[in-house]
Amino acid sequence: MWWDILIATVAGLLAAWMALLIALLLIRPKGALLSEAMRLLPDLVRLLRRLAADKTLPKGVRVRLGLLMAYLVLPIDLIPDFLPIIGHADDAIIVAFTLRSVVRRAGIEAVRAHWPGTDDGFAVLSRLTGLNRAADGTSAAALPDPQR
Repeated sequence: MWWDILIATVAGLLAAWMALLIALLLIRPKGALLSEAMRLLPDLVRLLRRLAADKTLPKGVRVRLGLLMAYLVLPIDLIPDFLPIIGHADDAIIVAFTLRSVVRRAGIEAVRAHWPGTDDGFAVLSRLTGLNRAADGTSAAALPDPQR
């Protein structure tokens, strides 16, 4: 009896992993977007840390950001890094989905207020993650530069 449960659990996890792999392959960043995402990495790490430490944001947002940072630190990835393109893109895709979720819940103003990089970097981040579309049409370029 317990073998059946174990086999069903492993089969379910494998099916979920395959579905996620297919979804990531379909929506991966194309061409130059992936290289732009890699250049933003230091600013993005500081942004995630600042957002997670902001006590004014809803607790659910901070929990998502904490889980994201834990995932990024872990040496185990959903898709191994030795696979060309998609191996490194899975982290960027998961970050993009998490930031979209943060914007829907906390607003693009919170992300902009904590952005440590340049305005050009924020514009690239907005384009990569769809932040300006997620904020009900608010253009990232129209947002004021926060005091740092």
